[in-house]
Amino acid sequence: MSYSGVGNSPGHVAVFHGGKMKLIDRRLKLTELFLRCSATVLALLALILIVTDTQVKRIFTIEKKAKYTDMKSLVFLVVANGIVAAYSLLQSVRCVVGSVKGSVLLNKSLAWAIFLGDQAMAYMSVAAIAASAESGLIGIRGEEKLQWMKLCNMFGKFCNRAAGGTATALLASVAMVFVSSISAFSLFRLYGGATTQRQPNLAVTK
Repeated sequence: MSYSGVGNSPGHVAVFHGGKMKLIDRRLKLTELFLRCSATVLALLALILIVTDTQVKRIFTIEKKAKYTDMKSLVFLVVANGIVAAYSLLQSVRCVVGSVKGSVLLNKSLAWAIFLGDQAMAYMSVAAIAASAESGLIGIRGEEKLQWMKLCNMFGKFCNRAAGGTATALLASVAMVFVSSISAFSLFRLYGGATTQRQPNLAVTK
C-alpha cells in the first residue's frame, strides 16, 4: 500500500514541478519584459522633458534663460535616466530573445551580473530623483539662511516642467525597483533548487 501523493514515481514529481516552474518562469518573463520596457520609455521621456526645459525671463533690460544645465541635480538626473534607458533597452532585447528561444536563465554568473546591474540602476535612479527633488524644494521655498531666492516664482514654467520630468523619472525608478526584485528572485532560486533535488524519497510501502 502507498500513501496518496507520496508514492508517486520520481518521474511524475519532476514533470509536475517542471511544468509549474515553466509557468512561473513564463509569467516572470512577461512581467519583467513589461517593466523593463516601461522603464525604458519613462526614463527616455523624463530625459526629453528635462533637456528641452527652458524659459527666458526679462528682468528690466536683462534677459535670463533658465535651463537644466544651471542645476547640477538636473544634469545628474538626465545622465542617470540616459543610462537607465539604455540599460533597460538592452535588457528588454535580452528578454525578447530569451522568450523567443524559450530559454531559462540557469547561468549563475549571468544571473549575478543582471542582478547587480538592476540594483545599480535602481539605486542610481533613486539617488538622482532625491537630489532633484531637494533642489526643486529649494527652488520653490528658497533658503532664507543662505539668502537663496524662490526661483520658481520667477521661472514657474521651467519649474513645472522639471517637476514633471522628475515625476516621470520616479515612475521609471519604481519600475526598476520591481525589476530588481524579479532579478533577485531569478538569482536566488538557482541556489534553492539544489536543496529540493536532494530531498529523499518519502514513499512508504507495505
